[in-house]
Amino acid sequence: MDAAAMTLRLLDGEPKGSQSKLAGENQTLDGAGAFRRHGDRGSRYERRLVDLDRPRHRGASRLRLLRHPRHSRVRVRVRVRVRVCVKLDDDLCLMCDNVEYRNVVYKAERLLAEAASYGAQLVVFPEAFVGGYPRGSDFGVVIGGRTAKGREDFRRYHASAIDVPGPEVNRLAAMAGKYKVFLVMGVIERDGYTLYCTVLSFDSQGCYLGKHRKLMPTALERVIWGFGDGSTIPVYETPIGKIGAAICWENRMPLLRMAMYAKGVEIYCAPTADARQVWQASMTHIALEGGCFVLSANQFCRRKDYPPPPEYSFSGDEDMDPESVVCAGGSVIISPLGNILAGPNYDGEALISADLDLGDIARAKFDFDVVGHYSRPEVLSLHVWDHPAPSVSFASEVEKSDVSHK
Repeated sequence: MDAAAMTLRLLDGEPKGSQSKLAGENQTLDGAGAFRRHGDRGSRYERRLVDLDRPRHRGASRLRLLRHPRHSRVRVRVRVRVRVCVKLDDDLCLMCDNVEYRNVVYKAERLLAEAASYGAQLVVFPEAFVGGYPRGSDFGVVIGGRTAKGREDFRRYHASAIDVPGPEVNRLAAMAGKYKVFLVMGVIERDGYTLYCTVLSFDSQGCYLGKHRKLMPTALERVIWGFGDGSTIPVYETPIGKIGAAICWENRMPLLRMAMYAKGVEIYCAPTADARQVWQASMTHIALEGGCFVLSANQFCRRKDYPPPPEYSFSGDEDMDPESVVCAGGSVIISPLGNILAGPNYDGEALISADLDLGDIARAKFDFDVVGHYSRPEVLSLHVWDHPAPSVSFASEVEKSDVSHK
């Protein structure tokens, strides 16, 4: 699997001789991407968008993003690194019995440390990084029946998930604070005996910001994951911009996207498990529709990255070669004007570099502001139920809540 992140640097002015030269659009770089704040010769912020997944370091030049004080002319240049695929390995355990989910968090911390060493400020990990994406597994399900092995597989998958909040969340928060990075982490969340595909967000001070639960799992995912509700569709306002995320095919839900656009999302993260070419069309459409930068990070993995059979079986293909590619990647960065800035990459683990101009957001919305001048609320409107929707509500709890609000 892979992780993603972005880096930008905002300065009040450009020091003499500070112009940066990019080392090229396609580079390899060891380590993970991240966001970290820096003070450099009067700088206000430093942002960095990096998508994680590249082989070895060949060298990368630093980018300066220039911005004048409020109400003055804005000049912005940004270096975007995308690590397209973070490879699954033995550290990433699928369906493991160890409640500590073995070494996956140690791996995450190692990637965070690498990211911080490159001066990154935001780290975005892929869908289900903690807990694992059970690609190819059917959990023994057929219409009208389940197998004993499938039930045991679910028990083990449930054991490898995490509670939110919980000790694992506290540890992830501590990691974000330790390396002074904003962290967006894909996890499998355990709520009682129901699992959710969830994204957790943390700030660079080590505070847990909140979560987004996948609203609509796809196909067989609905057998193992529950459905999120409208209370977990956050867009966070940060020094690096307004950041939101939607997971895999829920990105194709137009009303969900409208809710995110209405919240002002500027950096739209779209971790996915879809490596097909048609996914690129969806990402371009979202960038144009929302007038936002779209960062889609996908997995690149081979059969050997998963446990061997019979412990872990790919349904319908028990004799798959260990080197067979089971997810081919396709990570991409797209501008609000619909231009492909980097990728899509299908060649394996790679670092994709791009130059972002945040002024493109205003330029794009001059043409089309989907929740602004190009909307017709008197004809078409959306109502979002953004309160929690528990299956059971107790009158005593409702009464206490009413009293507390008086």
